[in-house]
Amino acid sequence: MEKSILIVTTNFSNINNEIQTGVWFEEFAVPYLIFKATGYKIIVASPNGGESPIDINSLSCSNPMEWDETGKYLKNTEKLSNIDYKQFEAIYIPGGHGPMFDLPKNKILKKIIEYMYENNKVISAVCHGVVGLISAEDEKGNSILKDKYVTCFTNKEEQIVKMKEFMPFLLQDKLIKLGANFVEEKPWSEHVEISYNIITGQNQNSAQLAAESIISLLN
Repeated sequence: MEKSILIVTTNFSNINNEIQTGVWFEEFAVPYLIFKATGYKIIVASPNGGESPIDINSLSCSNPMEWDETGKYLKNTEKLSNIDYKQFEAIYIPGGHGPMFDLPKNKILKKIIEYMYENNKVISAVCHGVVGLISAEDEKGNSILKDKYVTCFTNKEEQIVKMKEFMPFLLQDKLIKLGANFVEEKPWSEHVEISYNIITGQNQNSAQLAAESIISLLN
């Protein structure tokens, strides 16, 4: 049977009608290409389906040309509620600031993450994508992140990019509040934490290592 990976992206595109946001392209494109190259079937889904906007700040003429082909998969994503999530070996959530606004309280995503946790599937996210994991609970009602070693876009990084005041909450603080063992490296470090079946990356520079870690764990 063909092995499959579910990528869940955001539909959120605008903060306070003044700041355009969405998916950070590198965090989507790099893992997508790695998953594809290793032979996995990939489904891209979002809460509403349809377009998953790319953060314009992540689009650059210096981006490798091979990333361009992956952009089409963000134009017409599957609706999350239509996904047969039991068919997947892993879930991956890329960041960008968009996920902070539409993924934390999504009940379908919560259900999917909890199923994957209970069935020892690989659960992974990078940067702000880690916010997609915060509502999921284990069978005792504890956060699945409790006592796990995790990372995400740090408070220092948020301050550097001057987005702290626009966030509904600081993700690093939330993870600590949930009982996670938060691990922070210097801003923009390539940094991934692996704790049981949960893989988290600190920022966009961690996307490749996160994807490689996902494949390693699946194999």
